[in-house]
Amino acid sequence: MSDLSLIRNFSIIAHIDHGKSTLADRILQLTGAVKERDMKEQLLDDMDLERERGITIKAHPVSMNYTAKNGETYLFNLIDTPGHVDFSYEVSRSLQACEGAILVVDAAQGVEAQTVSNAYLASELDLTIFPVLNKIELPSAQPEEVAQQIEDLLAIEATDCLEISAKTGKGIAEVLEAIVERIPPPAPVADHTPRGLVFDSKYDAFRGVVVYLRLFSGNLRPGDKVRMMGTGREYEIKEVGIFAPDPEKRMELSEGTVGYVIANIKEASEIQIGDTITSARNPAETPLPGFKEIHPMVFAGIYPIETSDYEKLGKSLDKLRLNDAAFSYQAESSVALGFGFRCGFLGLLHMEIVQERLRREFDLDIIASYPNVIYRINLKDGSVLEIDNPTYMPDIMRIESMQEPFIKATIITPTTCLGDMMQLVMEKRGEIVHTDSIDAQRVMLTCDLPLNEVLIDFYDRLKSLSRGYASMDYEYADYRESDLVKMDILIHSEPVDAFSAIVHRSKAIHRGRQMCESLKDVIPRQAFSVAIQAVLGGKIIARETIRAYRKDVTAKCYGGDISRKRKLLERQKEGKKKMKSIGSVSIPQEAFIAVLKTKVE
Repeated sequence: MSDLSLIRNFSIIAHIDHGKSTLADRILQLTGAVKERDMKEQLLDDMDLERERGITIKAHPVSMNYTAKNGETYLFNLIDTPGHVDFSYEVSRSLQACEGAILVVDAAQGVEAQTVSNAYLASELDLTIFPVLNKIELPSAQPEEVAQQIEDLLAIEATDCLEISAKTGKGIAEVLEAIVERIPPPAPVADHTPRGLVFDSKYDAFRGVVVYLRLFSGNLRPGDKVRMMGTGREYEIKEVGIFAPDPEKRMELSEGTVGYVIANIKEASEIQIGDTITSARNPAETPLPGFKEIHPMVFAGIYPIETSDYEKLGKSLDKLRLNDAAFSYQAESSVALGFGFRCGFLGLLHMEIVQERLRREFDLDIIASYPNVIYRINLKDGSVLEIDNPTYMPDIMRIESMQEPFIKATIITPTTCLGDMMQLVMEKRGEIVHTDSIDAQRVMLTCDLPLNEVLIDFYDRLKSLSRGYASMDYEYADYRESDLVKMDILIHSEPVDAFSAIVHRSKAIHRGRQMCESLKDVIPRQAFSVAIQAVLGGKIIARETIRAYRKDVTAKCYGGDISRKRKLLERQKEGKKKMKSIGSVSIPQEAFIAVLKTKVE
């Protein structure tokens, strides 16, 4: 289709669980893109993990034809996007390939934290946004109040809102007409040199790398020679096509459309998300504006439980990296856990999903170390170090000051839970910047929090304190100076690097006790007593002792002189003393797994 006025490229954006995927299902049904017999819930969520958890993890493109009331047939290119804060980079990449966005808001729950951030993301990219109030079939739905919230918080006219029920199908026909009327077609370009933006890709074992792209100008056909403007590498196109919703081969990809390209790209590392594809014979002068580079915020070590799986783990991470631009990794080794990789993630859910995908898709048994953030250390000689692993922390005498990353968090909570939320933020060393009333029932808190404190149980505590009603979104703010210290764990006077952590001085004693108690339960007893100590710069701040096995050496002594029994006990005591001085404690793999699990939960 060459007539640009008949093309509409749009995304569906929303807070998690507000009905994006269900709305996408109804649109696919009404346009006839999917036959009734093939229809199933969450059709575009094709990953097992997405279907199990009921969340979207990857953005999914799909093309369909729609005959409008004016008699014209339009090509719709829809990209369904995730809603969870950890996958906001997927949303930003999808929006770059669109001209408009449907903002779905739950008519019962109202505007949530991720609704606000996704709407801002779309308006920054100058996209046309039209709001849709979903779930109006619910008895608790309040469409008028929610439309007013949208106007107050997002400056989008309340009268622009469409009321729908994606579950029952009510109002979906109006949404399709609104897509035609409100979302602009791709802008015509004077220069028809091929330029396509790579917004995603995946690895196929038989065909190599499949590149997902939005073609802004020109056409691409099989046999064309193309160049990646970022890497300068050239390839020959083998196949082009669209997603309908399964990949469908086409003779060419035309200007303004979304589709895929298969060329002879063998290695996952050859493709960069945000790169521009152009013709090798007649290249474009300037690349398309790519994406803001994503920097991982949370780091953890991933190690294979079987050391022979190290190479397989490396190759698996390489394939995941291709499909996930926010994920990074590099090789590292640990005395306790052997060889593995230091991996960077956007947040804890992102980390959990990557680990789960490694276990399921690549059949790997892995163990993850304690999650950390990047700390900035100012040394006395004027240099600055950045570390994400406590092992690399320099001697305390060389350190002038330490800084840790802070985030700007937006928490939307019921008014009844406001006191508990403020308490939680303060407990996590946070500071509330200001509060805004959304309506009589809900308040929006804006606060600054150390990222390190949000990592472990903050989200779970937030949900339990508000009985599931609070929502949170965050973005990186800056680095701030903090009183940070390195805490080591000694087992039988030997430091174990896998258990070291960088903590705030005020939290060190509590964390030290917690660690020692966890380890006491999982390290097996020895023939001699074993001390587990938490140490802060040479000072012991917490201790637990694993008691020794005690064999009854006097069992064979029946009656007789008491001195005989004493002699045997003395000899046992000497033996234990000698064993304690030369014995070493081997920590089983299960102990690492158990402790790391208790810490992350």
